[in-house]
Amino acid sequence: MTDLEGIANRMLEQQFSEKEITELLEKLYSIFKPGLDEEIISKLSQSIIKEVFNSRASPTDDIVSDVLNYSPVQLTAGEQGVGSRGTGDFVVHSYLTKMASNHSGAFLAPDSMDDAGAVTMTNNGESIYIVSKMEGMHSRLSNFPFIAGFHVTRACLRDVLVKGAKPVSIMVDIHLGDDSDIAKLFDFMAGVSCVAELAGVPITAGSTLRIGGDMVIGTRITGGIAAVGTCNRVLARRDILPDADIIMTEGAGGGTIATTAIYHSWPDVILYTLNVKFIKAMSVLLDQKEILEKIYCCSDVTNGGLRGDLFEILHSAGIGADVYETSVAGLVESHVKEMLDTAKTDYLGVSLDALLVFCEPGATEEVLALLRENSINAAKIGTCFQGEKILFHESNGETRELVPHFRESAYTLVKKIIGEKVDPLVQARMNGLVKAAFQSASEKKVRISSWISTHNQLE
Repeated sequence: MTDLEGIANRMLEQQFSEKEITELLEKLYSIFKPGLDEEIISKLSQSIIKEVFNSRASPTDDIVSDVLNYSPVQLTAGEQGVGSRGTGDFVVHSYLTKMASNHSGAFLAPDSMDDAGAVTMTNNGESIYIVSKMEGMHSRLSNFPFIAGFHVTRACLRDVLVKGAKPVSIMVDIHLGDDSDIAKLFDFMAGVSCVAELAGVPITAGSTLRIGGDMVIGTRITGGIAAVGTCNRVLARRDILPDADIIMTEGAGGGTIATTAIYHSWPDVILYTLNVKFIKAMSVLLDQKEILEKIYCCSDVTNGGLRGDLFEILHSAGIGADVYETSVAGLVESHVKEMLDTAKTDYLGVSLDALLVFCEPGATEEVLALLRENSINAAKIGTCFQGEKILFHESNGETRELVPHFRESAYTLVKKIIGEKVDPLVQARMNGLVKAAFQSASEKKVRISSWISTHNQLE
C-alpha cells in the first residue's frame, strides 16, 4: 500500500524539489499500474502534487483553521505500540475511552474498558440491555481476505456474547486499496457470511470504500465488523468479586494465530482456528439461567493474551489472582502450542480465542460439567483474591508475577525485531505525549462544540 499524498507531503516537508517528487510518484504508479499510459501517469502525478499544494492553503477563518489543524506531539502510533495489545496500547485506549465516554447515560461506557458497551432500554417496565461492539480485522491478513473476514466476525460476536447478550445484528465496514482485485471484497464477505450463518446472526448493513480514494494505490484491504446484541443482565467486569474462580476453555486462536501460522510457514495450523466453539460455549452458558446467575463475568483471551487480559480485567478493581501453568498450558490447542513454541512466541501474550469465566466458587463444577457435556474442553485455571498481583505458578514450582509487556508477544519476524518491551523512562515520556495529545484534542472539542452551540447550528 502506497500513500501518494503522504509521500508528496513528506517530501515537501523535507524540501525535495517538485521534479524529484514527480519522478518518484511516476515510478510508484508504473509499479502498481504497469499498463497505464505514461502520459496519464505524468498527469496523475502532477495532479497529486497540485492537490497537496492546494490542501496547504491557510484558512482565513480561525474556526476553519482550528477544525483542519491538529497539534502533533512527535510520537508515532508505531512507537507507542497502538494496536500491539500491550501497556502502550492500554495507555492510548484509556485516554480514548475518556474522550468517548460523553456522560450520555450508557450502562457500560467506553471508560469501563470492557469487552463491549451497553445502553439500557425499558420495555413494559422491564430493563433490556443493548450491547454493541466494533472490531477491526487483523492488519496482516490483507492478502488472505476470507480468513480475515472469518476471524474478525467471530471476534466481534465473542465480545457481545461474553457480556451476556445474544447477537441480533452484524454490520460490515470494508475498505480496499485502489488496486485490490474485486475478488478480495467478495472473499472477505464470504468469510463474514460463513460465521454469520454458523452463528445464526443476520448481516444487516455495511459500507464499502477505497482506502484514501485516488490518493492511495496498492492491494491492501482493511475494515471491521460491528455487532449488536440484547440481554436482561450484563456480565460486566466491574461485578467480579475477589472470591471468584477462573475457568478457561481450550483455545486455538483466531486472526493472530492465523497470522503466526502464515508468516512462520505453518499454514496448516489455520485449520484448527476454523471453528465456532467459543460461540457454542457462551450460547450454552446463556441458555442455563440458574448457572448464569452464579457467573460474575466472562471475557475472551484476546488483547495481549492471558497476561494482558487478566491485568486489564482485574487490576483496576484491586483484585489479584493465582493462576496455574499446569492448567493453562493444556488448554492451548496442541498444534497451536507446538507452533508457538517453535516460533519462540510466549503463548501467554497472544490472543487464543479462549473463554474466561469468573464465577462463584460453588458454581465452578457446574460450569465445567455443562461445558464438557457439550464437548467443550475447559478447566479451572486459578482463583481470585483481594490484592494487586496476578501470580503465575509455573509447572517447575516457581512463581512469578504476570504483567503485560509494552507490546503483545512477538509472533512475526518483524515484531521480534521491534520487540515487546521499552525502557520505563522512555515509556513514561511517551505516555506524557499521549496525555498531551488527548488534552489538546479535548480542548479543541470544547471550542468547536461551543462555537456550534452559540451559532445555533445544534438544536
